[in-house]
Amino acid sequence: MVQLKGQTWLLMLAGLVFAVAVFYAFRQPNSKPINVNWQSQVSPGHLSAAHAQFATNCAACHTPVMGINEAKCISCHADNKELLGRQPTAFHATIGNCVSCHMEHLGVNANLRVMNHEALAKIGGKLFAGGTKMPNQAAKAQLPANHPLLSSLEASLNCASCHNPKAPPHFGLFGPDCASCHAATEWTISAFQHPSPRSTECVQCHQAPPSHYMMHFEMVDKTVVAGGSSGQVEGCCGGVDVTQCYKCHQTTFWNDIKGVGFYKHH
Repeated sequence: MVQLKGQTWLLMLAGLVFAVAVFYAFRQPNSKPINVNWQSQVSPGHLSAAHAQFATNCAACHTPVMGINEAKCISCHADNKELLGRQPTAFHATIGNCVSCHMEHLGVNANLRVMNHEALAKIGGKLFAGGTKMPNQAAKAQLPANHPLLSSLEASLNCASCHNPKAPPHFGLFGPDCASCHAATEWTISAFQHPSPRSTECVQCHQAPPSHYMMHFEMVDKTVVAGGSSGQVEGCCGGVDVTQCYKCHQTTFWNDIKGVGFYKHH
């Protein structure tokens, strides 16, 4: 017979006492088990307002032992046509991983739409490694290993596969390398300084709206809005061309029209 040390005996005794205590704590005198609400024993935090109806139904999202079950998320959100029909969010159809970005139990007012680009890169890496056939536009971007604005994981993403560089406000003028100016954490560019208000090369960055290529430009924009002002600036707007933005617009704001001021057009 193996002689056990004193410390081992103490651990075994403590375990036995705990087991007996649990057994009797959840038994009534008539030996029938108490109907214990196990969900009330765990409180990881309040659900967001969007999921508040599941506050007393953990099984709506969780599976015992397994934890969060992505299939349960998909069963509620799979018919979101608006989400799947837009280029920036269409990847949700195949990604199969929800909790990396959409985290719950952070409070009633929690934002469930925090984009985690590093998590997205990890998921994409697993899909590639597993031999999943991906669309051509989702191929990894060829960015420097030590990119100044992105982490190594974020730099492996192809920004243009979600963020269309041909859409406003860039209209294809800056190419597909979004990370040459933008970071994954925020889109604002602290180092950007708009050219001088006296600049006349606006069209290098700005594309006129569709209405400026129609009679609306001749009949309303030039004649009624800018041309009809008593404070009309010299040179605006009789023979102005649609590419001469500077003739009417100011760099303070697009609706700040020379000689007119802020113009609310809608």
